[in-house]
Amino acid sequence: MVQYSKARLDASFAALSDATRRGVLEQLGRADASITDLAEKFHMTLTGMKKHVGVLEQAGFVITEKVGRVRTCKLGLRRLEEEAAWIEAYRQLWDARFDELDKIVEELKRKEKDDGE
Repeated sequence: MVQYSKARLDASFAALSDATRRGVLEQLGRADASITDLAEKFHMTLTGMKKHVGVLEQAGFVITEKVGRVRTCKLGLRRLEEEAAWIEAYRQLWDARFDELDKIVEELKRKEKDDGE
């Protein structure tokens, strides 16, 4: 199996585990926004939004820039190839297991049918 950076995956999945942070990413996908704008949109305090943005920034999903008193957020350059590959590896593993389970179930059905005749 491919080796993944545990710290990077942990940071990514931790950042994406929160609905507010996913919402922030969706919002920033439409347009850059200040922390104040994001806090208002998500009905939370500036301090709360700063914490969410900080988590996203540490994971590389968001970049912030301070101009004067306004901190503007925009999507970072970080892509999710490593995370998608990790998920895909497990999807393939589970697909293979379910395929084997389907074979067993079909074999049991066939035997049950043969025994009933």
